[in-house]
Amino acid sequence: MNQPADLTREQAIEIRFGQVGLVQVRLHTTDPGAILDELTGRTATAPHFFERTAVALDLSGLRGEPVLAEIRGVIDVVRRAGMLTVGLTQGNESTESLARQLDVPLITPIRVPSRPVPVVQAAPQPDPAPPALMQYQPVRSGQRVYARDRDLIVLATVAAGAEAMADGCVHVYGSLRGRVMAGAHGDTAARVFCQEFRAELVSIAGVFRVFETLPAELAGHPVQSWLDGETLRFARLGT
Repeated sequence: MNQPADLTREQAIEIRFGQVGLVQVRLHTTDPGAILDELTGRTATAPHFFERTAVALDLSGLRGEPVLAEIRGVIDVVRRAGMLTVGLTQGNESTESLARQLDVPLITPIRVPSRPVPVVQAAPQPDPAPPALMQYQPVRSGQRVYARDRDLIVLATVAAGAEAMADGCVHVYGSLRGRVMAGAHGDTAARVFCQEFRAELVSIAGVFRVFETLPAELAGHPVQSWLDGETLRFARLGT
């Protein structure tokens, strides 16, 4: 007779779904030389941000269907630029096939299917937006604060090496010295507001700029940032 499992035994693992920072590289060519030149040029502005950074390759910008050897070449130059390819994204059947051959995951956005509303019934009232997540303590180096499906309000500082992230807007009523990411799930209307602008990195809906490319004249001032198409804009608050 089989003995019952020991239910008191400590679990070996836990599996959880969580928010993980992942850089997406949208390819417009598979030419290794052109890709390496652009990657090294962009990462040179802030090499410590991109060293061994996880990258997902987006193939949707290519004109034709790439072959396996081409994508292997791209993965090689991404590694030479200091980053690590962990999967493919924005996939169709061809991309899924490539992912299987490369033995990497196909990373797709999570979408919640909508349920049709019967014609004979009134449409349900939308759920009220959740209140903003309030962070009263400083966000210290190495820490990350994430506001899922809402805004984030930090009533203290965000230190260098720290991350403040929200699916909505991010407000920092103190010195912003670390990294800030608004619209983490693609909300292009999200904005970043801070009282003292000294950010290492600003990202809205995946479009980002690092410290070395941020407007130097705004350092230390109250600033807001927003997305204009594919361009991040910055301006002093109150002007």
